[in-house]
Amino acid sequence: MKIHKEGYRIIAISILLAAGIYAINHVFLLPYPIFYWLVNAFLVVMLYLVIQFFRVPHRVSPEGDDLIICPADGKVVVIEEVEETEYFKDKRIQISIFMSPLNVHANWNPISGTTQYYKYHPGKFLVAWHPKSSTDNERSTVVTKHKNGQEVLFRQVAGAVARRIVCYAKEEQEVKAGSEFGFIKFGSRIDVYLPIGTKLNVKIDDVVQGKTTIIGNLTNS
Repeated sequence: MKIHKEGYRIIAISILLAAGIYAINHVFLLPYPIFYWLVNAFLVVMLYLVIQFFRVPHRVSPEGDDLIICPADGKVVVIEEVEETEYFKDKRIQISIFMSPLNVHANWNPISGTTQYYKYHPGKFLVAWHPKSSTDNERSTVVTKHKNGQEVLFRQVAGAVARRIVCYAKEEQEVKAGSEFGFIKFGSRIDVYLPIGTKLNVKIDDVVQGKTTIIGNLTNS
């Protein structure tokens, strides 16, 4: 397991703040053991939570040209047929994965192919499970075209806590399923829009793992 590069600065600042609070605590609360150790325990727990949030465990993606790999850790909260209005402007199957603050927050490409489209949208910070979060919140949209001609759209969506989306996608870039395309800080969701007729391997309330869970299979166009 390694620490994600997006966490270096935040972890460094957290350590410095913790060191400062510990120094003050040592000076003023040492004569009061209960309070002294409560503060120290709080500092240890908070540092642990910050560090574990930016963890990136070693994972190996399954092999298969037609596989759709889960782009994020979390829980499947939406599977429905919807009208996708930003890029396709037609009906697609939407799968939404809610990421809690305790999940790994790196994001991975769901299919191999060429990045056809990327756009960042500023927006609101509604709670991630709000029905309008996919269209009203801050978000980044990416579309990848598979070699069989099928296109998959996936979208990072900010939430009430997550207010920093990082996306590395670039148009015309060749990508491989399971390679990293971004990071969302402090909990949110990923939406994936698949062609109608896609064979799905997940259902509502499934707990999924980014880079390893197979969420479906593409069919030839």
